[in-house]
Amino acid sequence: QLQASGGGLVQAGDSLRLSCEASGRTVDKYAIGWFRQAPGKEREWVGAISWNGRSAIYADSMEGRFTISRDNWKNMVFLQMNSLNAEDTAVYYCAADPLGSVSPLQSMKTSRYDAWGQGTLVTVSS
Repeated sequence: QLQASGGGLVQAGDSLRLSCEASGRTVDKYAIGWFRQAPGKEREWVGAISWNGRSAIYADSMEGRFTISRDNWKNMVFLQMNSLNAEDTAVYYCAADPLGSVSPLQSMKTSRYDAWGQGTLVTVSS
């Protein structure tokens, strides 16, 4: 199972780091993707990191503001979010991709992931 945590209420311009922790399985061979879902909107891909952490890709709107990293020893993946704005308000989810690699067209597909964590709510006040 995966569990995302670290969400909360922040102000516009603030930073926040989310964590994704795996329990009951090791994810060191999995790529991990981050998605988010804002109220009344469809789930949106944020980015993904390869199994070894050497490749990380992002949706265009997150590029430069969000950074994904991982610590396989701790079985955890992180999403560092900077310069947050009200449009970043959403529930954020992490998911495991057994193929391990990342690619812009494939990593954004929810069907690629075989495990999803419970989300964590991020609220950005303007």
